Amino acid sequence: VQLVESGGGLVQAGGSLRLSCAASGLTFSSYAMGWFRQAPGKEREFVAGITRYGTNIYYADSVRGRFTISRDNAKKTVYLQMSSLKPEDTGVYYCAADLWGSGKANEDYDYSGQGTQVTVSS
Repeated sequence: VQLVESGGGLVQAGGSLRLSCAASGLTFSSYAMGWFRQAPGKEREFVAGITRYGTNIYYADSVRGRFTISRDNAKKTVYLQMSSLKPEDTGVYYCAADLWGSGKANEDYDYSGQGTQVTVSS
């Protein structure tokens, strides 16, 4: 199983980025998908999750209204559209896959990617 994130970079506060996570080696539609992030010196935290067909979506309070998670099962890809970015959004962003999962924050996700760096300057 491989999860490969892309789309990170350096952006000014108030800007936008779109992250992608391409999956291979798994039956993508059998997995709920999530995005997590880890800032320097902090624990990894849940950002957003989406169920297998996008029926249910969950967000951390800190990103609700600014970030949008979506998925394309035909392309085996999950996306995270990030807008109105803040310096506190800086971190490494990881996607994760959870077999038959709920997409919620407290699930034990089965697989995770290597991450993509997002840096928001003030």
